[in-house]
Amino acid sequence: MIRPLAVALLLSCLAEATWAQNQTAPGTGAAPGAPIVKPVAKKQTPKTKTATTLTGAVENGPCRLGVIPAVGDQFVVQKVGFTVFNNEYTEVPIDAWGLDDIIVARVRAAAGGGVRRLAYAKGAFTPYDHPQPQLFRNSQDDLTAIVRQIAANATCERYAVVTKLNGVLDGTNQTLLGVGVLNHGTRLFSRTHLFVNIHVTVFDGQTFAIHRNPSVSFGTVLAGALEMTALRGPHRELDNALYPANAANAANSATLRDGARTLLAETLDKTLPAILAP
Repeated sequence: MIRPLAVALLLSCLAEATWAQNQTAPGTGAAPGAPIVKPVAKKQTPKTKTATTLTGAVENGPCRLGVIPAVGDQFVVQKVGFTVFNNEYTEVPIDAWGLDDIIVARVRAAAGGGVRRLAYAKGAFTPYDHPQPQLFRNSQDDLTAIVRQIAANATCERYAVVTKLNGVLDGTNQTLLGVGVLNHGTRLFSRTHLFVNIHVTVFDGQTFAIHRNPSVSFGTVLAGALEMTALRGPHRELDNALYPANAANAANSATLRDGARTLLAETLDKTLPAILAP
């Protein structure tokens, strides 16, 4: 009789101890009988892929128009004096100015979706910008060969290639290539201009035949109809003090950089809609 009673008391004590242990989690300090609150695991916020997705859609989706900008590698610092001995010409590297990025952005704004920028090796357009003297040279054939190589695997419907153009300084045999700053005249009287001379060529994506451009004249765009100047292409007059005494310092001039970017964007916005029209 005593043994069954002892066993019953022992089982009762073990049951109470087990119940108390289940009510208080170790290390929580909760009072006995308090409700059990399980910690909620924090979910990691998934990283957004919006930017990557949008970029990929532009660069990797169906290509209606491939754009090849070839303007923003150099800035010309040029002086044309009274005689040939006063002439100076320097090409300054300006990759950090982002002029080719502006070209791509303005092409996308004018053409809409399906525009893809095509990459190419540095120096690919050097033979076109600075050709070797030849008796019978066809610049269009030279440009077509370069574009064919760049666009070999692109499979775009069309290609828009923006290259430097040799502008004209009236009254001289001097040309103004691409984007740059010019000081011309004599020491007593001279003028300084920022200029943008570019050309847009549109190629068929299959045959690489060159589309005929509409009657858009870059020479009259932003030239200033009332301004008497020897420059024919898009330009803007600057204070003579902004002409760099040391040509290499042009790359560090915020005024020249911002002026070139603005003039380039304005020129493209006035000409691209007609050129890129289907």
